Amino acid sequence: MSEQWYALHVRPRFEKHVQTHLEEKGYQVFYPTYTSTRQWSDRVKSLSFPLFPGYVFCRFNVHARLPILITPGVNQVVGSGKTPITVDEAELAAIRRVMESGVAAQPWPYLRVGETVQIENGPLEGLTGIVTRIKSTERLVVSVSLLMRSVAVELDRHWIKPLPSSIRTTENVSREQTVLASPRTASLNRS
Repeated sequence: MSEQWYALHVRPRFEKHVQTHLEEKGYQVFYPTYTSTRQWSDRVKSLSFPLFPGYVFCRFNVHARLPILITPGVNQVVGSGKTPITVDEAELAAIRRVMESGVAAQPWPYLRVGETVQIENGPLEGLTGIVTRIKSTERLVVSVSLLMRSVAVELDRHWIKPLPSSIRTTENVSREQTVLASPRTASLNRS
């Protein structure tokens, strides 16, 4: 069986350590991060945090996973019961593209409903995802279905167009956040 991408559940704050150990063992690892500015009384500092806290993605043969499981900090391979489940490569490709675009991204609550749109212009051209609005700023929400985790990316309204199969409803509306809802799932797929 060929190598595929899996999500590894790791100890809290051990994502970087797991990445380093697995790369030293020769595995291909994906550990997406975002930068956040923190202010203390005497200084301001930019810090790097995991986009998916507690998870690291790794490409390996599921039938030869013992070296992965004995890596310090790895709790388990994410799956159903004891059966590991692969991560959709299109979702990982979308997250990679977000990271490479340089557009500000941050962790976001996983959404199952929302208006699905396609990006027509800008650094994320060709991606599809869900649009949400926070304090008058549009964001594209990109999700990893297996982990039920999402990432929000700042978006220029002129970059997007609704997909024709989307149906608008006015569910899930609050003062702080407006989600344009439809029965479609939040999974991000590349066109």
